[in-house]
Amino acid sequence: MRMSRDRLAIAAAFGIHGAVGGGLAARMPAVAGNLHLSPGMLGVALLMPAVGGVATMPFTGWVIHRLGVRSATRALLTLWAASLVLPAVATGLWGLAAGFLVYGAAAASADVAINAQAVAIEARVGRPILSGLHGLWSVGSFIGSGIGALAALAGIGYRPHLVVVAAVLAALAVLAGNALPGDRRSDARADVPPPRRFSLPTGTILLLGLVAFCAGFAEASGINWSAIYLNRVAGASQAVAATAYSGFAGVMAAMRLCGDRVIRALGPVLTVRASGLIGVAGGVLIVTGRGTVTAFCGFALLGIGIATAIPLAFATAGRIGPHPGQAIAGVATVSYAANLIGPAAIGGIADAVSLPAAFTIVAALPAFIALGGGLMRPKAPATPGVTATAPNQPAPSQPVPPT
Repeated sequence: MRMSRDRLAIAAAFGIHGAVGGGLAARMPAVAGNLHLSPGMLGVALLMPAVGGVATMPFTGWVIHRLGVRSATRALLTLWAASLVLPAVATGLWGLAAGFLVYGAAAASADVAINAQAVAIEARVGRPILSGLHGLWSVGSFIGSGIGALAALAGIGYRPHLVVVAAVLAALAVLAGNALPGDRRSDARADVPPPRRFSLPTGTILLLGLVAFCAGFAEASGINWSAIYLNRVAGASQAVAATAYSGFAGVMAAMRLCGDRVIRALGPVLTVRASGLIGVAGGVLIVTGRGTVTAFCGFALLGIGIATAIPLAFATAGRIGPHPGQAIAGVATVSYAANLIGPAAIGGIADAVSLPAAFTIVAALPAFIALGGGLMRPKAPATPGVTATAPNQPAPSQPVPPT
């Protein structure tokens, strides 16, 4: 019963995190219209969340260690939900950009905290759960955006809508945080120093971050360019092309929801390698095919190919070293950079050459994910008294990593 409650609480935390972003995404047209922002001005504002996230993550591991993983998850998730108020009260471009900077910092910090908490619960459960939790994040994003769309159809202004949603989700974040398992700080080893206040990834953490970066780059490209690709390259109508993002995101969510079963059956190494090859096949279909069906199938396969890479990179990082929060923050710092580079890089190459040429990069990225599959092989944790697991097998039940 206790474990069921823990899993329900962390599932709620992931759903809440997704709902915050989905709720804002649905109201962005109204925000841009009310503030009279041109596409270029809006692009500047939308760059700020990624900037805030990348700048904050090197400090997040230290914050999690100081507060404890449950307290940090509760506080940072509540702050992330409350930050929805910031775009609602902005009165111009620079106010919106400043709000998005804080919004992105809160989003990234809460992201690291819920993943660190999930790794601790996964260790107790003794089987993979992180992929499914990332799938629930997508479900939360879908629900949040759906409620936003309904509010827009009902003629409700974005300002009261975002303020109410912020209050509701912040309250739910406190409840979910209170239900999470308590911090077991007594498990910490006396001979292990606390993490540095500012830490950049190195070694295996950096390599895991690069695997996550490849997946994040491909995901950001699919989200931002799939509809445009189907319309301009495959010749699909705007109505049909608009379904490309929904299909891509839906396939990724479905794969993540069933990903834990796949990982238990195949092991993390084989899962990443097989998924990477599926992603390469999808990228090749996108680049070489010129029909609507071919391109749509290509984006679907790409979504399958990259869906489990980031959850597995986080889960693996959380088992390295005595400070899981700092390790996960290191991977997230590198992977979040994909949101800064990916969409702009695709656009720049498309302008210089063509959109299919730009997507040759996306087609190659899953190959690097497959090559990085060996990094996911479970190793002996840093805590004493726990033996290493066999290659390609999920980690057994372990004590909660020290925070």
